[in-house]
Amino acid sequence: MDAAVTPVSSTILQRICERLAGWTIATAAFALLMLVLVQGWQVIARYVLNDSPSWTEPVTLLMLSTAMSMGAAAGVHTRRHFAFSLLAEALGPRAKHAVHKFQSVVVVILGAMLAYWGGVLFVDGVHIPTAGAPLPESIDYLPLAIGGALMALFAVSQMFHDAPAAEVH
Repeated sequence: MDAAVTPVSSTILQRICERLAGWTIATAAFALLMLVLVQGWQVIARYVLNDSPSWTEPVTLLMLSTAMSMGAAAGVHTRRHFAFSLLAEALGPRAKHAVHKFQSVVVVILGAMLAYWGGVLFVDGVHIPTAGAPLPESIDYLPLAIGGALMALFAVSQMFHDAPAAEVH
């Protein structure tokens, strides 16, 4: 199989999205690494030292929320999340284009809702302290809001530039 790369001009929005997607993936990877380290410390502290720290659970939930939200946003950018790819591949070129546009509209709506309601939930509980860690109780909603905003931004970019980067023939 040989892959034909479609030459496309790069807009400022696309370059911004590419850079943001790189930071998003790096953030998700860092959050996963921190999640493993925090849980590793939890196991050592609990079963070896017999002194379980209280801060590990809220920090783990924050890292999990961050990894999932940023990973989902990066998946939207690469059209691997919310892509309807099985449906699109079964259709002709015009219908495939329409499905890609529809997918982008759906992701913009979902991303905007996640960003809005995640932001509302974050702000609503920011004054309540978390038990066991010096963090606001609602900190887990901040990555959800940021991830939703990134999903919407990436989908808007795809709406204006709806050519796949590479197609396998």
